[in-house]
Amino acid sequence: MEHSSKFRDFIAFLGTIRGDIANVTAPPFFLAPLSVVELPSCWTEHPSMFISPTLESDPEKRALRVLQWILCALKAQFYIGQDIKVGMRKPLNAFLGELFFGQWTDETSTVRMISEQVSHHPPITACYMWDDEHGIRGTGYTRVEMTFTGSLNVKQTGHAMLHLDKFDEDYLISFPDCKVKGFLSGKLYPELGGTCHIVSSTGLVSEISFSGEGFFSGTRNHFNAKMYSATDKKKSPIYLASGQWSGNFTITNATDENDIITCGPGPSPTAPLQIPDIIDQDPWESRNAWKHVLWALRKGDWQSTIREKTKLEEAQRAMRKKELLDGIQWQPKFFSSNKEDPVFSRLAAVTGWKLQAERTKGIWRFNPEQKEKAVKPYHGDVTPFG
Repeated sequence: MEHSSKFRDFIAFLGTIRGDIANVTAPPFFLAPLSVVELPSCWTEHPSMFISPTLESDPEKRALRVLQWILCALKAQFYIGQDIKVGMRKPLNAFLGELFFGQWTDETSTVRMISEQVSHHPPITACYMWDDEHGIRGTGYTRVEMTFTGSLNVKQTGHAMLHLDKFDEDYLISFPDCKVKGFLSGKLYPELGGTCHIVSSTGLVSEISFSGEGFFSGTRNHFNAKMYSATDKKKSPIYLASGQWSGNFTITNATDENDIITCGPGPSPTAPLQIPDIIDQDPWESRNAWKHVLWALRKGDWQSTIREKTKLEEAQRAMRKKELLDGIQWQPKFFSSNKEDPVFSRLAAVTGWKLQAERTKGIWRFNPEQKEKAVKPYHGDVTPFG
């Protein structure tokens, strides 16, 4: 009952805010025990699926594997790693410069990832994932904006790129927007909306349309997708997919009704996350910086959660004020901002997608030269606490 009352108060508070609420502090019982910088793990925690396009000789099959990989990642991304029966929780707002390094290994692949919070106002997270053995790497970035209109509206601005070395092949991937529903019941769930595209340099396009559950009809977390050739004005499907992105869905060969694949996100993760022990992590690594907050959240100790969370947030505010007074501009360690990307421009032209670099402080890409220069401690004697 205490949580219900506080939850209602929080909803009423959200209703008074106009504009972006991405950095609004949520009640501790509403928080997930992980930070925003960990969310790109949804793309890497199934290593076999991540590298599967590299094992296909046919370009249509490769594009299909990329589509399947993206669809299977949505559950972990939007349910924030929570069980569907429990409902959603909000991840911790990442602080500027926060880092996350992860590695996942299964029977076919070892996939690695670097994620960094490259901006706090507005909040922008960039990530890079790769498997050198299979010659595959992906990079992406997103700015998240949130508004509240009875449901929580989450808008993502940014994109991801996937490259396959063996075929010198690129994929441009857009991100869906999301509505978080269930505030009246206190059991939150996401519904994705609109249409997303995956555009391949081979001339294939996968179009994903999200519908979801309405007041009187529809199925929760539902989608329909089709793959077609960019040169086909009729968009005649090569493959079709439909079902629930949070559950099971089917992929069908449009020319062979007997060629059906049933798949889904399955258990998450399938491969254990490998990270250094806390004592061996840099102060700017997520689980080290938030360790006291994460401990308190898992224990359900809300007072300690607020106290420890406030320490870090106040230290970050003080750091920003000092940087402003000293005329210092924060520099990310692993990513850099670019004004243009010819690969994006070429692939985006297929769907008429316009880049919004002015909203994301540029186009964020992994910088190998910066990675070579980055050594622990990444920021010298400076920690997230000052």
